Amino acid sequence: MTTAKSEIVFLGTGTSEGVPRVSCLTREPVTCKVCPSAMQPGSKNRRRNTSLLVRYAHPDGRTRNIVVDIGKFFWHSALEWFPRYRVPSIDAIVLTHSHADAVGGMDDLRDWTNNVSEAIPIHLRQADLDVLARMFFYLVDTDQQTGGGGVAKLRFELVDEAPFDVSGLKFTPLPVEHGEHMTTFGYRIGDVSYVSDASMIPESTARLIEGSDILVLDALRARPHRSHFNFEQAIEQAKRFRARKTYFVDMTHDVDHDETNTELARLASTDGLDVQLAHDGLCIEVDL
Repeated sequence: MTTAKSEIVFLGTGTSEGVPRVSCLTREPVTCKVCPSAMQPGSKNRRRNTSLLVRYAHPDGRTRNIVVDIGKFFWHSALEWFPRYRVPSIDAIVLTHSHADAVGGMDDLRDWTNNVSEAIPIHLRQADLDVLARMFFYLVDTDQQTGGGGVAKLRFELVDEAPFDVSGLKFTPLPVEHGEHMTTFGYRIGDVSYVSDASMIPESTARLIEGSDILVLDALRARPHRSHFNFEQAIEQAKRFRARKTYFVDMTHDVDHDETNTELARLASTDGLDVQLAHDGLCIEVDL
């Protein structure tokens, strides 16, 4: 008898604006190389907001589908990848923080709660719930709904820095700095550590990441940024943790997928590291 394996699927690997940028495509003359490339069918330069689907092979035999972050382009990601990977339902949402590229697709959950399940649990911090109460007031306080079509039915589950259970799977929060004035959560799930929005990883969090088999890490672009790792910083983090495999996410339109992966491949010979860019739709088998 074959035992089902768990998987992670990258629903998106881009920054808040996504790739391509409309402004690049409409500029005359077009000067951006990556954005026109991203318009081609199957291009790995096409990037929606960074998001991860965890497909947990639960011991009871039914796969649990857990989504980490649902940004502004979530509907587009789900439209392409859910049918491809035969994902019929969403069992839970886990949020890293409350920026628009992590929560902007909240309203789109109505499709699943109107047609598939009664409600979807949302695991988030109190500070992020406070933001959602302003952005999506009618979802947090259902008394403020004004009629019309049915809205998403959500069950908000507060988390802090302690590990918590999601559909039978342990999530360990990984607090990191996202600029000087914001703390976001990454998560360790089994031997996968996922840090999507970060500019600094404190030692207390580093101890939780150590020994990871797979590390998913923020890497915005080559140039410095105040609230994201650039490539030089992300590579230093890859050297710090030395996971068997490191994937970069959250890339801007400055980053060409194939050219950058060719450069990153050199780290195998110079530093003994296996580092590459993830891409939308990438599916990896993992032990959870």
